[in-house]
Amino acid sequence: MAAALLWAWSDEQTLTERFFVVRKILLCLDKEQQQLATSYQAFIKILRRWTKPLAALLQSVLQQRMQATLTDCWLTAGYLVFAVDGSRLELPRTRSHEQAYSTIRHARRVKNSRYKRRQAKDAKKVNSPQLWLTTMWHIGTGLPWDWRVGPGDSSERVHLREMLTSLPAGALITADGGFMGYEGLQAIIKSGRHVLLRVGANVRLLKQLGYVREWTGTVYLWPDRESKRGNEPLVLRLVVATDGKQPVYLVTNILSRRELSDKQVIALYARRWGIELFYRHLKQTFHRRKLLSREAENAKLEITWSLFGLWAMSLFALVEAMKQGITPAKLSFAKLLLAFRRTMRDYLHPTEKNERLCERLRQAIIDSYKRANKTSRNYPRKKQAKPPGVPQLLTATKTQALRAKQIKPVLRKGLTA
Repeated sequence: MAAALLWAWSDEQTLTERFFVVRKILLCLDKEQQQLATSYQAFIKILRRWTKPLAALLQSVLQQRMQATLTDCWLTAGYLVFAVDGSRLELPRTRSHEQAYSTIRHARRVKNSRYKRRQAKDAKKVNSPQLWLTTMWHIGTGLPWDWRVGPGDSSERVHLREMLTSLPAGALITADGGFMGYEGLQAIIKSGRHVLLRVGANVRLLKQLGYVREWTGTVYLWPDRESKRGNEPLVLRLVVATDGKQPVYLVTNILSRRELSDKQVIALYARRWGIELFYRHLKQTFHRRKLLSREAENAKLEITWSLFGLWAMSLFALVEAMKQGITPAKLSFAKLLLAFRRTMRDYLHPTEKNERLCERLRQAIIDSYKRANKTSRNYPRKKQAKPPGVPQLLTATKTQALRAKQIKPVLRKGLTA
């Protein structure tokens, strides 16, 4: 496990060189090691065999350590809040990656000749293998909690459902509009967790349905398909925030404003932006925008141990920072990464005064000067995505209200049976 974490922390240009650097460090620390791999190929075979049990153990240990040592930032507004989002990582264009991760690895039905010509023209671009990473990120500490990986066209919603069991009961999940859907929300609510999502023009919400006692902002998510199936409407609360440019529409299943005010709802969703910074740290500062492994199975190992390495070093640094009264928002990931890598490079030299790892980590703080506003600058690679529109807020029809009234007693009987 130590070899895998050091391998992830190393800044050598190739995976093989990272292994040999780590091997020298471990031999220096314990010259009597007999079971240390002698080649990179042997090291990867060991990782393939042991990553699954070690990952489960390490994840549990890190989660418990977070809860035990970071009590001051464990809860936010009285809730255990997590943000979830996905991002793509580039992969080398090898046959193994194309078969496992490219978006056209499965044969698709050609609709018409125009589509066929377009498909042939963009085949190379579309076939670029990418790995999709969906991360569950703890808002209070700024640390990852769980993740799932898959091909570039994986579903964030499916990954979220798979990660639900790893969340404590009563946790609050905040996400953007891509996670909005009846089945996903129903699964989260029935599991005993809460949601806070952004909604856009592709969402239809009902008001004045009469299914529950209604207050200002009470709305329902009840697609016609679910209504015909006899499924109950999901009762939500609509909160409208203005960011200075356009209104942002948020929904949550926490209906009481005493438990979570509108102001707290807006503040929690604003902190969801931290997961975007997490991906920037992973892809730019940690240099994981494009993985180096040339085999599909090895790519999963590389990103898995990269995430564990990032998680472990950030947790260790945050514990040291909290002792000095430094909040997670003030911690500099670039500086803490530099502190770990300098310590790895200096393993043969005597430690200088004030240059121990813990002392270096206490100085890993974001500079206090104010950054200039860069919104007017023209970034060629900046995404120009169209913001979500206004959700469809419709008054329930008499037919819908009657159907809801018929469903309610049936569900109540089912609960008391």
